[in-house]
Order: sequence, then structure tokens, then C-alpha cells
Amino acid sequence: MSEKVKKCVLYDRDCIGCLECEICDLDPNKICDNCGKCLDIRDDAVIKIDAIIMNEDK
Repeated sequence: MSEKVKKCVLYDRDCIGCLECEICDLDPNKICDNCGKCLDIRDDAVIKIDAIIMNEDK
């Protein structure tokens, strides 16, 4: 059976097992624990509504 080769998520190559993708973006001495501090996540979001289109058939 042929083993499927994983692709590297950081570089255009096959995975070589370097685990660079597991390093925290904020603290290079830490393994990523998915804390989300590196992401720009807000508690609320705002969208602008340009128009409201009403269906006249109903």
C-alpha cells in the first residue's frame, strides 16, 4: 500500500516533520496550544447594510 504524503502547511513542499507549524507565533519557545491570542478575534462584529430588498409577491 502506498502511504499518502502530507503537504506542508507553511511552505510549498511535502511535510518533512520539522514541526515548525506547531510553534506559537507570539512565543517561539512555546508549542501552539490554540489559545487564539495571535488571532484578531473580536467579541462583536459590525456589518453595513446597503439596502433592504423586500419581496413584493408575498
